[in-house]
Amino acid sequence: MRPAALFLALGLAAASATSAPAWWDAGHMQIAALAWERLDEPVRAKVDALLRVNAEQYRLWSAGAPDEATGRQYAFIRASVWADEIKDTPGYDARDDKVDGPEAGRNIGWGDKLPHAYWHFKDIGFSEDGTPAVHADPVDAASQIKLLSAALAPGSGATDDVRSYDLVWLIHLVADAHQPLHAVARSSVLRPGGDAGGNFVDVQPATGEIIPLHAYWDRLLGTGSTPRQAVKDALGRDPAGTDPKRVRPSASVLPGADRARAAIADPDAWFAESAALARRYAYAEPVRSGEGPIRLDRAYETAARSVARQQAAVAGARLANLINAALR
Repeated sequence: MRPAALFLALGLAAASATSAPAWWDAGHMQIAALAWERLDEPVRAKVDALLRVNAEQYRLWSAGAPDEATGRQYAFIRASVWADEIKDTPGYDARDDKVDGPEAGRNIGWGDKLPHAYWHFKDIGFSEDGTPAVHADPVDAASQIKLLSAALAPGSGATDDVRSYDLVWLIHLVADAHQPLHAVARSSVLRPGGDAGGNFVDVQPATGEIIPLHAYWDRLLGTGSTPRQAVKDALGRDPAGTDPKRVRPSASVLPGADRARAAIADPDAWFAESAALARRYAYAEPVRSGEGPIRLDRAYETAARSVARQQAAVAGARLANLINAALR
C-alpha cells in the first residue's frame, strides 16, 4: 500500500492528501476536453444524462456555461477532478478506507462516501540497486477501471446511480493511468518500501522551488486547482483555474494521439506503458543517481514536458474510446 505523501503547497496548487493526485486539475480537464471532442454525439447525450443523475454535482459542474450545449461540455470537463476533490470534501471519510479492507473494491454508486485514494494508482515495483521491489495492491487503478467499465454499459444490470458514479470515476482514472509516476514505486536501500511514485524524492526544477518528483510531473500540464467549495460559491461564474474556457485552448494544442497506441484498450497495458516511461524519463539522470534535492537540467525538463503532452493526448483518445464502446 502506498504510504501517505506529503505535498508541498505551491501557488495555485492545492496541497495535502493521503495520496497525491495525478495531473493537477488543468491536466485532468485538458484530457477530458480532448475526450469530449472524440465522443460520438449520441454518446454525448447518454453521458450527459448519466452526469445529471447527481443533480447537485451537475449544477456545480455546469455552472457559468452560456448555454445548455456548453453546459454539457463544462459538466464533463469539470467532473474529471471530482475524484480528487472528495479527498477534502466533508462527508467523505478515509479513516476506515483501507486497500485491504472488505469495501476497497466495491461499486455501490453515489452513496459510497469512501474517497478510495488507492484507486488512483497502480504501484508496479522496480529497483535499481537490488532491493526487492514492492508489489501492487490487489485493488488499484487498473482493477477499478476494469470493474467500472464493465458496469458502465447499459446491459450490465447496474443502476443508473452506479453507472453515473462509475462514469465520473472513469473520466478521472483513465487520465491517472497516463501519469507515469502513478504506475511505479522505486524501492531502494533508503526506501525499501518504495518511494510512492516519486513522492519521497525531492527535485528542484528551473523555477527554483523544491518539490516532490511526483508533484513535478503532476503539474506538467498545468497547476490550476478547483476546490469544490470555490465552485459552489461561484455558481454563476468561474473561479480562476476552473474555467473550461481556459482549458480548451491548452487541450487544442496538445499533439495528436498516436493511433496505434490510442487503439489499445487494456488498462494493464496502459499502466505497463506508463511504468516504462517512468523508468526511462521520470527516473532518468539526474534523478536516477542523485540525492535530493536533485536539480533538474534542461534536457530532463524538456523530455518530461514532451512525455506529459503525448500521454495526455493518448489518454484523451483512450478515454473517448472506452466511453464510446460502453455507451454507443
